[in-house]
Amino acid sequence: MSQIDPGEPDRVALQARDVAFDWAQLPMHWIPGEPFATHMINFLHLVLPEGERWFVEVFKQAMPLIEDDRLLEDVRGFVGQEAMHAESHQGVLDHFDAHGLDTRPYVAQVGWMFRKILGDRPHTGKRAESWLVQRLAMIAAIEHYTAFLGQWVLDAEALDAAGADPTMLDLLRWHGAEEVEHRSVAYDLYMHVDGGYLQRCRAMAIAITVLAILWARGVRFLMAHDPVLRGRSKPRFRDMLRTGRLGLTPSYWQMLRAIPPYFRRSYHPSQHGSTSQAVAYLAKSPAAQAAEH
Repeated sequence: MSQIDPGEPDRVALQARDVAFDWAQLPMHWIPGEPFATHMINFLHLVLPEGERWFVEVFKQAMPLIEDDRLLEDVRGFVGQEAMHAESHQGVLDHFDAHGLDTRPYVAQVGWMFRKILGDRPHTGKRAESWLVQRLAMIAAIEHYTAFLGQWVLDAEALDAAGADPTMLDLLRWHGAEEVEHRSVAYDLYMHVDGGYLQRCRAMAIAITVLAILWARGVRFLMAHDPVLRGRSKPRFRDMLRTGRLGLTPSYWQMLRAIPPYFRRSYHPSQHGSTSQAVAYLAKSPAAQAAEH
């Protein structure tokens, strides 16, 4: 993850942008000639709608515990942005489902994980608060990684050079810019309500393990059900290495190097990513600009 310029703003007023995307012309392989790279990124559409709806519900439950007005304002902005992210990625899934790539079986599994394993439990009192804090720690860990991915896609000029679909690029960069923009909120909320170091580290270890498993399974699922490939191509580790070298996907080493900073006691999300770059993209994003007008 890139280090920020100390002169950059570390906080902006967070707002949900009422964006809309037209997927009518989206090709199945929106990175031309690169089905693996396409589906490596398409995995995000599989998990983000359910995951970000879960973020929203957990944060709403945490709001009564917030005693800092500035943090409460940030959390409300975060919730609005995450809700919009979920609906925007859902639009991609609806497009895939209508054009021969039925994502519903995988998405149902993801939904089960967030609603059953990570959902509300019949606890009361301290046990209920403890379960809420554990989930806030998990969200803070996941948001560290989504901020890394957001910065990556803002920097990924290779996608433009490869002729990637401009509407998909705008979705990914609009979302990525907002992830960078609000990258500190989940961490600050966790630190406000608990802040335990060991719990923070444990949450990251769990989150990154589950994410890696889901990602590998998700890419396999997409390639197996791709109506163009018809099962003729399977993902291979060397595909990840190749597309990473080309800059079409986050490289294996970039994804590994993003993890250790979170385990430092001195860690804070503002130490990574570029707020000014995120704000600059949002100022020119076709979807974000259309939403403003």
